Amino acid sequence: MGPHPAVAAIRLAVRRVLHDVLTEFHRHNGHAPAPELRRTTASAPRYAEAGTAGSPALPNRPALSGGPALSDRPAAPLVLVACSGGADSMALASALAFEARKLGVRAGGITVDHNLQPGSGLRAAEVVTRLAAMDLDPVEAVAVHVGREGGPEAAARDARYAALDAAAERHGAAAVLLGHTRDDQAETVLLGLARGSGIRSLSGMAAASGPAGRYRRPFLQLDRQTARKACLVQSIPVWDDPHNIDPAYTRSRLRHEGLPALEKALGKGVVEALARTAQLSRDDADALDTWAAEAERSVRDETGQLECAKLYVLPPAVRRRVLRRAVIEAGAPAGSLFARHLEEVDRLITGWRGQRAINLPGRVEARRQGGRLVIRQS
Repeated sequence: MGPHPAVAAIRLAVRRVLHDVLTEFHRHNGHAPAPELRRTTASAPRYAEAGTAGSPALPNRPALSGGPALSDRPAAPLVLVACSGGADSMALASALAFEARKLGVRAGGITVDHNLQPGSGLRAAEVVTRLAAMDLDPVEAVAVHVGREGGPEAAARDARYAALDAAAERHGAAAVLLGHTRDDQAETVLLGLARGSGIRSLSGMAAASGPAGRYRRPFLQLDRQTARKACLVQSIPVWDDPHNIDPAYTRSRLRHEGLPALEKALGKGVVEALARTAQLSRDDADALDTWAAEAERSVRDETGQLECAKLYVLPPAVRRRVLRRAVIEAGAPAGSLFARHLEEVDRLITGWRGQRAINLPGRVEARRQGGRLVIRQS
């Protein structure tokens, strides 16, 4: 008898990501996958039904090592799971531990202690113990200091990703798995819509993001209940973060008040529809970004200055992307650059009335001068 459908679903999602990581790892190292890996990959769909343990894990080796392992096999990539102890990330950790053994991938875990609640250090230690019990290695807890810039949620996120980046570099990890689900994606789309930040905000979270696609999100097509059910049937203890139900946090209010109200008004299926919107928006945004990158070369003169007349004839969506790229290249922090800033810069092109220079984040200013758009730090 095979595993519970929820368990099979999370394992399949993780297996697909690990296949991608392995393919990229072997391509990067100039090796074809070992025969054992090819056989495992070919028969992978049957594992979800059979629930077999598969081949044993390879011995620990330094990640990205070019030296051969036994039988001239390259060292296995290391994949870390970011685990808070909640249902989503514990389900992810369990699936990673199961699939990594079969695919010959080294698997470890990182939990980040934000120091925002009493006893957070003890909870982080408990998560480390549970991850180690799954035979993940290396496993560690990393304590961070959460600042105030951008609000409590943004500050905690920035501190968390900084810690995960450092851990990935320290251990030489090929990828870090994150437990974001389809429900998280729907919430992210609604938050982007509320900010009025454009189609890129509506595209939500990417399946792969960060430096060289470091962060992978296997569960974006799975709902939160599937992950929780997988933990329940496997008797995996989970921790429910009280911040997730605290109305002081915007995402918490959206999760417990906003989305239920939308489902009551519009019917079931809102979460799925928002997740589809994210993917469609991402496809459109990627296409427009590619167009803008190509158009940027055609709107600069021989000295590299942006020509206002050539910018004017571009479609607005493409032109604003060109302007955003130019402003960021001049030194403006991407996270501090909002739609209203780009609208003001755009008016130097489309509504020129002799305006003064536009002041932008990062001490960057944009001014129109001699038919050119000059963007530089002051």
